[in-house]
Amino acid sequence: MAAANPVTITVETIVHKPVESVWKYWTEPQHIMQWNNASDDWHTPHAENDLRVGGKFVSRMEAKDGSFGFDFGGVYDEVSINESIAYSLGDGRKVKVSFIRQDNDTKIVETFDAEETNAVEMQQAGWQAILDNFKKYAEGVQE
Repeated sequence: MAAANPVTITVETIVHKPVESVWKYWTEPQHIMQWNNASDDWHTPHAENDLRVGGKFVSRMEAKDGSFGFDFGGVYDEVSINESIAYSLGDGRKVKVSFIRQDNDTKIVETFDAEETNAVEMQQAGWQAILDNFKKYAEGVQE
């Protein structure tokens, strides 16, 4: 159950790719499976994404050694192509991702409600690690 006044955490990065490419890498399942992990000992073997208001998404995140895994998913509350995505997680927490065009680069700002189990610093570090992995993947894709 989400707290009445949850702590909000923000992570961000600048990706040296145009926003149209960044959007595609962020939202298409074949790309999501390539970058959606916080460390090299994790992976995302399956992803689905129905990118529309009311649409659902899910990514299966697993330790590569098979010791642990979970589904990360939710429902889209807002989709503005090449600009922003907002969604609600299964436990009611809210997430917003903004894609800000900066010439040929894209600034990504991701804001989310913290959950109450893990320390805020740990959550911020984990989400930042995934965002950093996205940046590395997106900048490495040859178009």
